[in-house]
Amino acid sequence: MDIMRFFRGMAVMLLLSGCVHAADEVRFEDFIRIEGQDLIAPDGSKFFIKGTNLGNWLNPEGYMFGFRKTNSARMIDQMFCEMVGPDFTAEFWKMFKDNYVTRKDIEFIASTGANTIRLPFHYKLFTDEDYMGLTGSQDGFERVDSVVTWCRDNNLYVILDMHDAPGGQTGDNIDDSYGYPWLLESERSQQLFCDIWRKIAEYYKDEPVILAYDLINEPIAPYFENMDELNEKLEPLHKRVTAAIREVDRNHIIMLGAPQWNGNFKPFKDWKYDDRLMWTCHRYGGAPTRTAIMNFIEFRDSTNMPMYMGEIGHNTDEWQETFCRTMEEANIGYTFWPYKKIRNSCFSGITPPENWDKVIEFSEAPRSTFFEIRAARPDQEMARKAMLDFIEASRFENCVPQEGYIRSLRMKDPE
Repeated sequence: MDIMRFFRGMAVMLLLSGCVHAADEVRFEDFIRIEGQDLIAPDGSKFFIKGTNLGNWLNPEGYMFGFRKTNSARMIDQMFCEMVGPDFTAEFWKMFKDNYVTRKDIEFIASTGANTIRLPFHYKLFTDEDYMGLTGSQDGFERVDSVVTWCRDNNLYVILDMHDAPGGQTGDNIDDSYGYPWLLESERSQQLFCDIWRKIAEYYKDEPVILAYDLINEPIAPYFENMDELNEKLEPLHKRVTAAIREVDRNHIIMLGAPQWNGNFKPFKDWKYDDRLMWTCHRYGGAPTRTAIMNFIEFRDSTNMPMYMGEIGHNTDEWQETFCRTMEEANIGYTFWPYKKIRNSCFSGITPPENWDKVIEFSEAPRSTFFEIRAARPDQEMARKAMLDFIEASRFENCVPQEGYIRSLRMKDPE
């Protein structure tokens, strides 16, 4: 009898635990969804994206450090290794990732009235390739998990943006490539691209904090004679990676970016191969008027799908406020670029530390030969201290909130 009573008790416990688990299961209705040209929140209300990009954290770009010639992640890493050695560079990247974006940063973003964060990442974070100080067992899921947790705690959504794809999708510094969008021509790179997105989607398929997967950032720069031929290869790649994601995840929205800086939607002919697709465009400069973005509006209207401005920035506060009104009236949500960088034109400005100008000088110096590297290399102790001081300066509590910039983005509803 005691044994039977034990087993009956265990059965009840298992049933109860199953019920609790079932109650906690995520439903399709818990995710942001699409209705025509609108995004709909789980409570049934219209959701209008407003937020920022966590650029430079998981995909370093030179200008956000104050570098000009040394402007991609690979080039920055090589420059640091030439200046202070690979061991210290690896330590720097670990501390950089630990401090550049923290819970305090996410809490601050939420306090501005933002509701969404676009999180750019490098594909290598989900491989065993050498990247940001790690030579294997990359920490991509660990880093993204931290942001997802902090955003959940602060009622923010996350858009995952593969900013640097295998082989390179842009052919410029922003994709950390070798000067050509090899992804569009490489079967090996395309398969890796699909495999990584499938792995990410399988891991996050039940995470409603993630609003969407932004498949590929700014593909195919307008520098190539075969640009039109490359453009024709983009839609088949979109379909291929969408199919890979849908093998494991039917919950999340997929964002499709256009060639030529996410600005040329003419190559797209088919958008009915999935029912949870939306468009993403980018724009820097130009007039802040409806007429200036009429090509985006007309394409959005012709497809009856949502359009979202994933990147805007580097302009005056007055321009930004006017353009935000324009986008609100046009029903185009937005995330400004970037959240944090050296000096201003962002949410949170980094004050350059002492002797950072010497680091910048080395980054700009000729370094094509070993003789030139030795001739340009600054004092080791000074350079290492400047790098550590940069990390300290980039911590949230030491950054300078750009209050006028933030107000111009109209994150908070008018009182």
